[in-house]
Amino acid sequence: MSWRVAVADKLMSPEDAVSVVESGHAVAVAAASSTPTTLCSALFQRRHQLSSVRIDHPGSFFPWVRDEENGPFHVFDAFGTAMNRAMINDGRVGYIPMACWRENETPVGFVVDPDVFLVPISPPDADGYCSFGDGVWFSAQLCMRAKTVVAEVHDDFIRTGGDNRVHISRIDRLCEARSRPARLALPPRSDEEKRTVGAICTLVATELVRDRDTLQIGTGRVSGAMARYLGDKNDLGFQSELITRGVPRLVRDGVVTGKYKTSHACKAVASACAPLSAEELAIVDGNSAFELFDFGYTDDLRALVGQDNLVAINNALLVDLTGQVTAETVGHRIWSGAGGQSAFMMAARYSRGGRSIAVLPSCHSVNGARVSRIVSSLPLGTTVTVPRTFVDYVVTEYGIATLRGKSMAERVGELLAIVHPDFRSTLEKEAARDYGVETPRPPRRN
Repeated sequence: MSWRVAVADKLMSPEDAVSVVESGHAVAVAAASSTPTTLCSALFQRRHQLSSVRIDHPGSFFPWVRDEENGPFHVFDAFGTAMNRAMINDGRVGYIPMACWRENETPVGFVVDPDVFLVPISPPDADGYCSFGDGVWFSAQLCMRAKTVVAEVHDDFIRTGGDNRVHISRIDRLCEARSRPARLALPPRSDEEKRTVGAICTLVATELVRDRDTLQIGTGRVSGAMARYLGDKNDLGFQSELITRGVPRLVRDGVVTGKYKTSHACKAVASACAPLSAEELAIVDGNSAFELFDFGYTDDLRALVGQDNLVAINNALLVDLTGQVTAETVGHRIWSGAGGQSAFMMAARYSRGGRSIAVLPSCHSVNGARVSRIVSSLPLGTTVTVPRTFVDYVVTEYGIATLRGKSMAERVGELLAIVHPDFRSTLEKEAARDYGVETPRPPRRN
């Protein structure tokens, strides 16, 4: 019997599926790369029939609020994305800052028991279980908590171990997907950026990552490329919120084995996959070495601190001369969200044998002008994603700043040694002014 016949009583058009949403409802939507675009589009088309609908959509990859009209949707998010960043900063999308995640809980600030949950799933298997594909995010919890679960079915969704499934009996309404979950493509790297990323990742791989370490790799232009530089390591583990590009190949090639992980031995654990190639998705699909869990499980600080030799590698937007890291805002302007970075960096600092590593290019271009990304002080209003007390290393293409156990003067000196040469003189003067550091570059001890 085909799955369509087996669930014929639940299968309907997308328009009929979202007709369950009423004015005043709270609607949760599967996060980020798992955004169910067919259902979102169908619900958006009903906007003139609705009023005061709350939308909780973490990492929204769908434009619920648009410039041309004021619709009925009151949208809340915990991450700034290219799809919603402008709306967040204009105050038209509610931003809920958060960096603390707990197992078996929905994110604090979102509706705990939403009226409706919209989610993409695979067809049911022979036992009636559907996969969340390449992203669990918060879907496992929300499927249990929502009053009504509405799903769109994708025939090509992969299956993994872990908590990456829901029984068809928990799904109230189904439709067939008309479009794939949204993906936000990053612009191609310039030759200069490729060289910069290569230099940073090479430094981290050769100097800071050791055989048998368990890695967390954050998404982003620099950290997201890290896996390509780890091919000569042995028996690495992987415990992260995202399976980034290159990680499936490391598992396939026996570089990531997880043999020495404290928990989930021999498993690569995450909540979702960053956009992977078809080849890498095929490696993950049905492979018992990969487990996907709810975001609150993978990012629970209480569990992460018990993982020995945990090495967290994450992107920074800016770092000040004492080691404060922001990955969220520049001044008051929201750019992204903390995600799991705060939890993983803190856990790595507490982990026995662990290391927390912030990576970033030394400078970037703003309105055509080159600007240092290491600054004397973070701009007024900037959020501190990772306090300096939890940052062990900062890495640019110019070297590694070692911060653990260093005095303020030593920290300033370490960071001045890895800034872009064009900004070093100015930052030295600012260091003397702001921190009283007259001899800002002590001998390196990497």
